[in-house]
Amino acid sequence: MPRSVVSLLRPGPRPDYATLLAAVRRALELAGGLEVAPGARVLVKPNLVAVPPTPTSGACTSAAVCRALCDIIAERGGRPFIAESSARGIDTEQVMAFMGYSALRDEGYEVLDLKRCERARVSVPEGRVLEAITTWRPVVEADAIISVPVLKTHDQTDTSLSLKNLKGLVIDADKRRIHQVGVFEGVCDLARLFRPAFALVDGLIGQEGLGPVFGLPVEMGLLVAGRDLLAVDAVASRVMGFEPAQIRLLALAAERGIGVLDEGAIEVRGERVADVARRFLRMEEDTRIAIEGIEIVHAEGSCTGCRNGVLSSLFDMIQAGTISAARGMTLVTGGALPPAGTAPDLLVPVGICCPPELCVHPRYVPGCPPNNADIVKAIVG
Repeated sequence: MPRSVVSLLRPGPRPDYATLLAAVRRALELAGGLEVAPGARVLVKPNLVAVPPTPTSGACTSAAVCRALCDIIAERGGRPFIAESSARGIDTEQVMAFMGYSALRDEGYEVLDLKRCERARVSVPEGRVLEAITTWRPVVEADAIISVPVLKTHDQTDTSLSLKNLKGLVIDADKRRIHQVGVFEGVCDLARLFRPAFALVDGLIGQEGLGPVFGLPVEMGLLVAGRDLLAVDAVASRVMGFEPAQIRLLALAAERGIGVLDEGAIEVRGERVADVARRFLRMEEDTRIAIEGIEIVHAEGSCTGCRNGVLSSLFDMIQAGTISAARGMTLVTGGALPPAGTAPDLLVPVGICCPPELCVHPRYVPGCPPNNADIVKAIVG
């Protein structure tokens, strides 16, 4: 069986546009080439999750990377367009303006805020947890989709790469529903539905620690590309010091036949992983998450989704200046029970693995893992 091919290039963290364009072109060529039919509508999907602390914080895809990809697609006769819907409750236009995508629009590139486009309801034929989702007309009418994420860690899924990036192709209500029914299976359902043609990971400036928005920037100066999104994510994860098989989303995607995960079945062209790898801080290792006056109880073996989701939700409250509402609270995840004597009105059970008696609690937060906004809402009351 032929191996999946992934390219790994190092143009530097802040290349000029000519250098970046040449690097993206080379990355595509090394990864087997990007095939574009004349007149094809190609959706370039960046990760514009939310307005980050700075444009170079590593939270959002560089506009220059997407511009280069669009220029190459247009050269080959395609009709590229950049399209995104930011995280639930976030104004995509604000993120686009902050990250330079509105400027691209002013220069003549087609840049769509999907939240302002016509919606389209579609079934998910191979879905395990999703039977149907609501997306947008430009998404379903695209001839090809290219996922262009950032090289970064994530508070609930360990890493946030080309597969996870597909969640931005559904409306906010379905983003929330995917967390409720199971984000790992849900993302795999989306990968089966949308079947992206290519992935190009923006690793110019990545992010470690408390991703996907408030992590610490890491200047890696890399691009990772390939047709097999799972193989791309596996290589990118190894670059960040993760074992891909231990990342729940990637392991599940491999089990469902979405792509190749095993290192021996992936041919890396360009740079060697060992020569560019750097261990990224895990979310739970980010020292800015020190929480005092709040008790957190995890069941043995509870997954990182809920464990880290609780911590990142508290960090969100620190950022918002509302952390005082959590003082004295006890948060439990997995099958854990609260310590004896815990006041019921100060208890917040989190996740679908909670014992049945906690799932009827007024502050119970369902989900696998729940969205941060829902955890914060339960704490605040």
